[in-house]
Amino acid sequence: MTDAGHSGGALSGIKVVEMGQLIAGPFCGQLLGDMGAEIIKLEPPVTGDPMRQWGQGDKPSWWRVIARNKYSVAVDLRSEDGQALARELISKADILIENFRPGTLEKWNLDPVDLRKTNKGLIVVRVSGYGQTGPYSSRAGFGGIGEAMGGWRGIVGYPDLPPARMGVSIGDTLAATYGCMGALAALHHRSHSGEGQIVDSALYEAVLQIMESTVSDYSTSGTKRRRTGSTLPAIAPSNVYPCRDGEYLIGANQDGVFARLAAAMGRPELASDPRYATHRARGERQEELDALIGEWTRTLSIAELEAAMIEAGVPAGKIYDAEDMLADPHFAAREALVTVPDSEFGDVTMQSPFPKLSATPSSVRRPAPLQVGQDTDDVLNRWLGRSA
Repeated sequence: MTDAGHSGGALSGIKVVEMGQLIAGPFCGQLLGDMGAEIIKLEPPVTGDPMRQWGQGDKPSWWRVIARNKYSVAVDLRSEDGQALARELISKADILIENFRPGTLEKWNLDPVDLRKTNKGLIVVRVSGYGQTGPYSSRAGFGGIGEAMGGWRGIVGYPDLPPARMGVSIGDTLAATYGCMGALAALHHRSHSGEGQIVDSALYEAVLQIMESTVSDYSTSGTKRRRTGSTLPAIAPSNVYPCRDGEYLIGANQDGVFARLAAAMGRPELASDPRYATHRARGERQEELDALIGEWTRTLSIAELEAAMIEAGVPAGKIYDAEDMLADPHFAAREALVTVPDSEFGDVTMQSPFPKLSATPSSVRRPAPLQVGQDTDDVLNRWLGRSA
């Protein structure tokens, strides 16, 4: 591992001040840091970011992922001295990330408009529940609330049960990812204009962006998407099917692919049967077709079914958990996981930086800071020329 302040990556040389907490702001910082930016995380003295306590197991490890490639500087942003120090650091930064409730920065004398007066190239990524404007902007907002408002939560689960959640904080990470994308676009704009700008990423709008035709279907036909369990409405066959020793996912919802699946089942005639020959016909008989496929898959083990799907060229796969990922040769060959030395755990295996860049690869250059403010002296010396 190398020092994050002097390392490669597509964003090498870019300086970022991260004032976020929990997931949305810090995940945006993680993405930029993986790509080579130097991330200075401002944390409340003593307590630090609550993410230090999040995760599962006797000793949560989530912090090791979301705080990798970052430096920790302890700053009390509620005090005048802390605010003054933050302004100094921000004056040297290319990007500022924050995910506090709108108006908080202004209350702390850190209004982005004022910050850009002394640093006109500053890009400010502001992640919030409802955005910086509009009648809901001042409301508190967490990722789950954004998922509900953006339409995600209402369509996840089974129709006879309350809406389910995905199991990860998808609203937060989507808003962070769009915030990161906005920062990269703003960097390009700055490269020929010299001007920074504000990136406004709302949790609910980030979710809204991936809701496919949910709104357009309603606006054109009055159709509302509902909860449909493990299937997508009128997309068949695409489901999880039972095997002798577990479950297996098959996606054969295209005419040619369905023909290959039918042949693998020993039922090639299904591909020309008017009940299943077209996309619309299969969608109309979705439950019937799933039951028919399930009768066949029940006779096979997962390994047997997977071999058959690979030979037939049908998109399909096992449903992985972390143990499966660690054992899978494709994960290893692609270096999809990385093991990071850790003074408490010994080693921590986590997801590698993504996406992969051929000329300027992203990397984990520095483990997460274990102590709140452990890098304060170093950062103030390098950024501001101050001695310990």
